[in-house]
Amino acid sequence: MAEKKPRGFAGMDPAKQREIASKGGRAAHQKGTAHKFTPEEAAEAGRKGGRAAHARGTAHQFTPEEASAAGRKGGRAAHEKHASRNGNAGQPGEDGRAAEEPRANGQAGPVEIYEPPALVVAGAPPEGQ
Repeated sequence: MAEKKPRGFAGMDPAKQREIASKGGRAAHQKGTAHKFTPEEAAEAGRKGGRAAHARGTAHQFTPEEASAAGRKGGRAAHEKHASRNGNAGQPGEDGRAAEEPRANGQAGPVEIYEPPALVVAGAPPEGQ
């Protein structure tokens, strides 16, 4: 018996399939019928994908360093989002500690405020006298 070839959409070139699917997605968004995930649905979809990837053995295994860097990045993004929403980006926090900025090595540290030294003019009396 002869081998069956895929017909219709399945038999098309993958680039042509993507082009047609893309047009359908754009049309659904314009029409307002495209599915929009709620945060809860998105979280559940992510969990489902993660479980499937772990079951197949294709999930990315983070090293402790990668996990630490990802946590720092997420924490910084959340802090910046919160600070910009409240209009106090770069300001000291409620606990009085200095705001944090990323250093050249990517880690956060206290912001140092530069205060230039007082200008001294030869032969002039010291300021305040």
